[in-house]
Amino acid sequence: MKNKKILYNNSIQKRHLKTSLNKRLSTKFENIIKNIILNLDKSNNIFHSFSKNFKYNFNFTEINRFKKFKNIVVIGMGGSVLGSEAIYYFLKDKIKKKFVFLNNIDKKTLKKLKDKKISNKTLFIVISKSGNTVETISNFISLNIIKKKAKNIIIISEGKKNSLHQLAQKMQLQHIEHKTYMGGRYSVLSETGILPAYLMGINIKKLKKNLLSHLNNKNSNFLKDSSIKLANLLQRKKFQSIIFLNYIPQLEKFLYWNQQLMAESLGKNGKGFLPLISNAPKDHHSLLQLYLDGPRDKLFYIFSQTKEKEKKINFKYIDKSINFLKNKNLYEIKNAQKTALVNTLRKKNIPFREIKIQECCEESLGELFSYFMLETAIIGKLSYINPFDQPAVEQAKFSAKKLLI
Repeated sequence: MKNKKILYNNSIQKRHLKTSLNKRLSTKFENIIKNIILNLDKSNNIFHSFSKNFKYNFNFTEINRFKKFKNIVVIGMGGSVLGSEAIYYFLKDKIKKKFVFLNNIDKKTLKKLKDKKISNKTLFIVISKSGNTVETISNFISLNIIKKKAKNIIIISEGKKNSLHQLAQKMQLQHIEHKTYMGGRYSVLSETGILPAYLMGINIKKLKKNLLSHLNNKNSNFLKDSSIKLANLLQRKKFQSIIFLNYIPQLEKFLYWNQQLMAESLGKNGKGFLPLISNAPKDHHSLLQLYLDGPRDKLFYIFSQTKEKEKKINFKYIDKSINFLKNKNLYEIKNAQKTALVNTLRKKNIPFREIKIQECCEESLGELFSYFMLETAIIGKLSYINPFDQPAVEQAKFSAKKLLI
């Protein structure tokens, strides 16, 4: 499928698929996609953030007072922080502010941020859908920045009774309500990701421009083909892992966002893929032997950029054995490595998919977010999996909290 910003291609051979299963999945896909389109404008729909009629629980004009901050810390776990982190690193060349993402319990980072000279000039955005995420609250409290009517704190959580909401009310802090119907890993295009993106100076209209491109008749053919093939592979349990082979450094954080999306949405009922990020061509020299000659239990997603502006390599008085590098640029060298890998995968009948980004811009990133959210949810529905819950995670959280009480 072709469009302005991204090229998609599937190379999943028929030998890996069960043909009779594809026929059943095709009919079910049509019903799922009709239901998504029909309910897109409903305010309690998980994909409502794709709609042009979506309304945020904050006013952009009121948020402008926070634009003065040049240093911003986003505190959260999982889907509450991975989306805004993906936006920041993908578009970092356009962003003039410094963002820090506190997404783990990290004493060294906390120690740096507790410096009063830094903290007084820093905006802290604290995000937790439930408002009760232990790690998020622990990091927030450990910073010792909570003061009544503090002008450098924004809290995003559900509006119902929870720890962060109650704290915001008691201390009179800026609170923005997280939509209850939208799980963290599907929330990047709502308040969770859009508010930090706005404060980064990102063009929100451009970010959301291509969200519905996958749902029109022409482009939905690729979404249909991909969802059916991946649901087929998931149900057959033939492939255990999906390797994100990444040739675009600024895309790495997006792939961590995608990792959580896929793992938490599809890892249920004894089914699931293990999504792993593999940076290339670096990993050609550490993992490629296993990828090409090890167990045939892996599906590869190859992310690359179609062209990059690079200076040519020019040199004199160097051994003739490396003359083949003369007048080449780094993109050409990296692309040759990727092309050689693709050719080898084809030769060995190893299934893979290619996602080629034409331009690293807001429209491309928004399109990637919406595509993988749609595809992941549809695969779950086709496989009789609820892609929107995470019961095992909730059980682990409950157990951890019991140990702390």
